[in-house]
Amino acid sequence: MSLKDRLNNSAKKQQAQRNDIHSGAFIGEMPLSEEFSELKEKLHALLIDKVNTTPDWSQYNDNEQKNLIKQFIEYQISTNFRSTPLNKIERDRLIREIIQEAKGFGPLDPLLADPAISDILVNGAKNVYVEKNGKLYKTSITFKDNYHLKNIIERIVSKVGRRIDEKSPMVDARLPDGSRVNAIIPPLAVDGPSLSIRRFRADSGTMESLLKWGSISTEIARVLEAAVAARLNIVISGGTGAGKTTLLNSLSAKIPNGERIITIEDSAELCLQQEHVVRLETRPANIEGEGQVSARDLVINSLRMRPDRIIIGECRGAETLDMLQAMNTGHDGSLTTLHANSPRDALSRLETMVMFSGIDLPERNIKSQIASAVNIIIQVSRLSDGSRKVTKVSEILGMEGDVITMQDIFVWEQTGTGVNTVMGMHSSTGIRPKFLDKIIAKGIEINPQIFDRNYRHTYLTKNGNTSAMPSTPAAASANKTRDELAKNSVLNVDLLKRLKR
Repeated sequence: MSLKDRLNNSAKKQQAQRNDIHSGAFIGEMPLSEEFSELKEKLHALLIDKVNTTPDWSQYNDNEQKNLIKQFIEYQISTNFRSTPLNKIERDRLIREIIQEAKGFGPLDPLLADPAISDILVNGAKNVYVEKNGKLYKTSITFKDNYHLKNIIERIVSKVGRRIDEKSPMVDARLPDGSRVNAIIPPLAVDGPSLSIRRFRADSGTMESLLKWGSISTEIARVLEAAVAARLNIVISGGTGAGKTTLLNSLSAKIPNGERIITIEDSAELCLQQEHVVRLETRPANIEGEGQVSARDLVINSLRMRPDRIIIGECRGAETLDMLQAMNTGHDGSLTTLHANSPRDALSRLETMVMFSGIDLPERNIKSQIASAVNIIIQVSRLSDGSRKVTKVSEILGMEGDVITMQDIFVWEQTGTGVNTVMGMHSSTGIRPKFLDKIIAKGIEINPQIFDRNYRHTYLTKNGNTSAMPSTPAAASANKTRDELAKNSVLNVDLLKRLKR
């Protein structure tokens, strides 16, 4: 390759980096030089020796330990490593990264500090991806090697009493802030350890946040909150990353404080705001294959704990049968989530998971259990632009022959597509639900007009005011009318005509 070609390639790479920085895709500081990396390793080794020879190290709190580490590194740089030239930026970075290695999660710390990042995906030591605003980007952050990455994974899982090694190469865990963690290492992971972190936004536990994001309309939110208060059994259905746990957290906030709530999860991540909450977490088998406590074991045990409501973080297997029986035997108002692409698919998933219990029940009996236990299925979806919406609210009516009957109460209807944006809004199907009588019987007022087909749903804007348009960048934030949207997007004509009435 000629000198001209090398210069041109270098210019193209620099321009690509500038474009990535402008678009928010380039995340992390520039890679370390070899000299800088060697100095960092030497200082880190000296720090480990210093900590191991300090008998009262554990008596210091977290902030005191960080200050002592900082003082130790500054002293070493100014004495033993005086010959290595460092400017202030390099010195500060060196101190920060060594503290992250010693007290935090190493290269992951700057990603965990960014509230805009919803997922962190590590595919081996040199490939770290993040999801921001529903889009995946590759970062410039790397680990030293796979051994370094494995050490960080072990540090994460050890904090919640889990373990990962060749005999147990897969693990589910959580971070101190509640973020969900999954890790898998060789020999199952062929190209090195893999780490997936699903983060939860600090403001995602309230219905107000969902309203401001346009995920749900104020009318649907009001009905669902009333359904929770009226002790209806609700199943939240959706795909991976659709926002099931976020919606579950938001709905659980409407449970009265005077009730005893028991939560059951594989990895505790629900953040309920009530005081009287008992949190239960499953336990995997130990190295001898013993000591496993499944979700089904916890559901059965929770029935002896005098619960008013049982919340199962996600139904995955045999515990589904016990959950349905609990819903049918006085534990009304229970909540759970499951993976399915539609409310009808959710019913099929429930049937299949009941069969995991090993009890040979006739198919009609299984369907009858589901129809009598579940009142509402809420479908949440992740759209092509990365936004998350409540796309359907369906009511279970009962059985007709061997078929579970259901009806859609609210739906999300797409009106068009813009630049990196899916446009649409929630609407009523014109069907008044039967569960409305239970809500009214509890003394909760609901305007029956919101179920009319021509009722126009409203949304919350960022300043807390209501708007007739969803709070999406192309619609509510720009305060565009439906006529303006029609000129700038591909529209569903029939829906547009109905919305203009």
